Amino acid sequence: MKHLIIALALSWGTLAVFGQKQERSPLAKDLQIKIALQAAPADQREGAKVLGYNEKGEFVTLQEGTATNNLICLAPDYKSSVLYAYAYPKSLDPFMARGRELIAEGKRKQRDEIREAEHKAGKLPIPQTPTILYGYWGPLAKLNNTTGEIEGAQRRYVIYVPYAKAADIGLSSKPGLPGIPWLMDEGSYKAHIMINPENMGHSHGK
Repeated sequence: MKHLIIALALSWGTLAVFGQKQERSPLAKDLQIKIALQAAPADQREGAKVLGYNEKGEFVTLQEGTATNNLICLAPDYKSSVLYAYAYPKSLDPFMARGRELIAEGKRKQRDEIREAEHKAGKLPIPQTPTILYGYWGPLAKLNNTTGEIEGAQRRYVIYVPYAKAADIGLSSKPGLPGIPWLMDEGSYKAHIMINPENMGHSHGK
């Protein structure tokens, strides 16, 4: 009986350890910048503004951009085992920043409804010309700490075309074969063309 109690105690201890979430610290500043820049086209990386996390886990500017570079790159959330980096032009930042604020407030499910209402009320500007967002992601375990590249990384391209109708621009409003663009949220304030390269997976929606 004594041995059974000891065995059960050891089992419960093992389960408790495996049930705990791993606490991660923010990646080094330089490494965050390298990962974030991977999301951008190669010829637009130099001089891009980079946002990420300081040593306390606060969301901050890691690298100021130059006046000649119009891109903002986002470093991955260090708490995730899958690293998601994004890049987009500065004109899209109010929309993206508001989304981050609402998520921080615990309103992830309501963020689109809130942003739409704010946009229609004239409080939240969204570019009315085609505007792209680049996505780049992969597992932390496959990260090259020297280059910031992720082995087997996946990509997605999102082109915002507010209020666009699929038939008007010759696209389907539903996903088809990999690599074929399609229009998501057709007719809405955040209608956007989705392009998932062949053999690539899916990222978190923005």
